[in-house]
Amino acid sequence: MFYRKGMISRLVACALCVCLAATLVVGCKTEEPAKETPGQTTGEATGEATGQATGQAAEATACTFTDDLGYEVTVDNPQRVVACMGSFANIWELAGGTLIGATSDAFEDYGLTGADIAEVGYFADPSLELIIALEPDLVIMSGLSTGKDASASQVGLRDALKSSNIEVAYFNVTNFEDYLRMLRVCCDITGRDDRYEQNGIAVQQQIDTVKTKAATYNSKPTVLLMTTYSGGTRVQDSSTMTGTMLAELGVINLADEHASLLRDFSLESIIELNPDFILVVPMGNDDAAALKNLEEATAANPAWATLDAVRNGRYITLDKKLFLYKPNANWGQSYQTLSDILYD
Repeated sequence: MFYRKGMISRLVACALCVCLAATLVVGCKTEEPAKETPGQTTGEATGEATGQATGQAAEATACTFTDDLGYEVTVDNPQRVVACMGSFANIWELAGGTLIGATSDAFEDYGLTGADIAEVGYFADPSLELIIALEPDLVIMSGLSTGKDASASQVGLRDALKSSNIEVAYFNVTNFEDYLRMLRVCCDITGRDDRYEQNGIAVQQQIDTVKTKAATYNSKPTVLLMTTYSGGTRVQDSSTMTGTMLAELGVINLADEHASLLRDFSLESIIELNPDFILVVPMGNDDAAALKNLEEATAANPAWATLDAVRNGRYITLDKKLFLYKPNANWGQSYQTLSDILYD
């Protein structure tokens, strides 16, 4: 959180925001900063209050935080920002920030527009040369592996960017709590507490409402969650984005209890387990092509049609905008959609 000298009202506002964000920790001193944890920010502000409640931006100030890889990051009102993940580009804009560069998925999957925003390659292999050429003052990157092996990780670009005097911040976002933590940091940088209320706390309240209602149901349906693409099908457990949402809504994910499904997609095993629901998330640019492989495999076994989920119309394809890409400000809609499928 920011510490603004001489501005008691601003300090109170920041304290309230931190109380709302349970993942952050309060406490820093200007003269002797407290030890930070990932997502925690410190800083100093000057100037007059600008009415954040009405949607106006506060005066952005120097901000120091620890990113999700444990690196200390210091930025001072960055104006030339590059995001190397489509969902991160979207979060930065939700926090009131502007971009000069982003990876291709930001344009393709999140509808990023702007003639002044350059494309810096694919998120699994962003172009170091293109990023440096933009002369950014902050690059937002993923701390997770973004390719088939560790060598494709964006973490490997950090040293080259730092040697060019470019600040880098890494985030790991899988579930809503991760999103909320990243949004808090970005809003601290931009000075837009109103954006955190709008795109963070309000979404949290939507999710809490859905989860509270789901908890009133006594039944715990069994679910098989899969992603399918032209080359095959994979089963997901509760550690994934959609798997986490299902777990919070009280379902039994069969992959949690039968880990062999994660290693080997077996129609015979699925038929034996007979899930109440089968949920499928298509991957790739062509949903039809992604689903074709699975449909051909299931049609080859007549027993598939006898499954309760298939007979009862509970073999459902999920919208990848809500269940493959990070839904960000639409996370509440993702939870509501799953609840409607499972309980209504």
